[in-house]
Amino acid sequence: MYPEIRLHIAGEWRGARSGETLPVMNPATGEEIGRVPKAGQADLDEALAAAERGFKTWKAVSAYDRAKVLRKAAALMRERVEETARILTLEQGKPLAEARMEAGAAADVIEWFAEEARRAYGRVIPARADGVMQLVIREPVGPVAAFTPWNFPINQAVRKVSASLATGCSVILKGPEETPASCAALIQCYLDAGVPGDVVGLVFGIPAEVSNYLIPHPVIRKVTFTGSTAIGKQLAGLAGLHMKRVTMELGGHAPVIVFEDADVDKAVTLLVGHKFRNAGQVCVSPTRFLVHDSVLDEFTDKFVAAAKTLKVGNGLDPETKMGPLAHDRRVGAVEGFVQDATAAGAELRAGGSRIGNQGYFFEPTVITNVPLSARIMNEEPFGPIASINGFSDDDEALSEANRLPFGLAAYAYTRSTSRAEHVASRVESGMISINHLGLALPEVPFGGIKDSGYGSEGGSEAIEAYLNSKFVTQSRS
Repeated sequence: MYPEIRLHIAGEWRGARSGETLPVMNPATGEEIGRVPKAGQADLDEALAAAERGFKTWKAVSAYDRAKVLRKAAALMRERVEETARILTLEQGKPLAEARMEAGAAADVIEWFAEEARRAYGRVIPARADGVMQLVIREPVGPVAAFTPWNFPINQAVRKVSASLATGCSVILKGPEETPASCAALIQCYLDAGVPGDVVGLVFGIPAEVSNYLIPHPVIRKVTFTGSTAIGKQLAGLAGLHMKRVTMELGGHAPVIVFEDADVDKAVTLLVGHKFRNAGQVCVSPTRFLVHDSVLDEFTDKFVAAAKTLKVGNGLDPETKMGPLAHDRRVGAVEGFVQDATAAGAELRAGGSRIGNQGYFFEPTVITNVPLSARIMNEEPFGPIASINGFSDDDEALSEANRLPFGLAAYAYTRSTSRAEHVASRVESGMISINHLGLALPEVPFGGIKDSGYGSEGGSEAIEAYLNSKFVTQSRS
């Protein structure tokens, strides 16, 4: 059964003061399965007051003791993986195996931040004069407003909340209305582990209303957002007006370059799984496949054949390899990309259509010979569509890889070490994975450049945006 959803404000799970709610749909059936409270200004004011109180309390707790609490939260998350994964599949649609991976990986993320914040060292700077001490001290930046999307409601929230709590900040998490219960299950783990109720808040509501109120508020000192480039630019601009520190993890349009010396079978196996994971609703999903002419037919034929074998269905079915799109808006958007590309002359090699009339299912889709003028070659598709084009020389492929203003993730396949090094240095992206899938681990940086945002949500870099560096210089009296 789907759980009852509540806001978490000042240590209390409750509904909105107005009593207003929004529907939660099961994307596999298209049916309403619950209601989520719609936070209004009164709720946000209470959450802000709690965050301000909580920050004063939590920043005084040592990094050592905060880490102990977070390690307990990680243990609770692992204990609750099955329950949480089932909730995630019900509201988001992804196969249960993928939901289990997301819930289990959240525990690893919590542990990483727990330990990394214990190592947020300051430093001593050698002084020019005798009797002078110069120190750099790391301090938490203050209450954080975190905004997370529906495609990975646990994965995205856990990075922001864990970084906040580990460094001594309080946090108000604005979770996704489409997938609220799995997000709430994550927050419950922190609370059950001993995080004070004032320190972590969870609200849902109309995104623009919540962000336009929280970001400019003087209590909030740090903003972190994952979502589209268009919305990210608006929120970054709003934060800039009020001198708020910002981390932005925005849209991508990841190129994949398959060179003539690549292991084609390995590339196909890895890329099919990665392309259609979460029905392609992944910011680092490979989207533009650039394949050398000498292996283009072989790669395309094998990729198409593999895509056609994927079983699409309800994520609760253990045989399902790809679930539905997350909501009805995505069905129309994906259909539009396919229709536009084929109208421009692209060849439809697999899929291209909605499946049935119940739920939001769409076929794994492959299109080839796609003109650069097609929308899918310029806009992030965020769905189960792979576009495959050929290239004749390396410079041509690199030029296409860098053509768009996005720069989140990129992929390459080659047996040549020198070529791999050349590609790594030339491709304009925050992350590139060569000959394997190595992104998004807790200990490695995660973030983009150009229109894909700035800042990192992984690795040792991730805690930097949650800390101030205070310089203290003192001489003997």
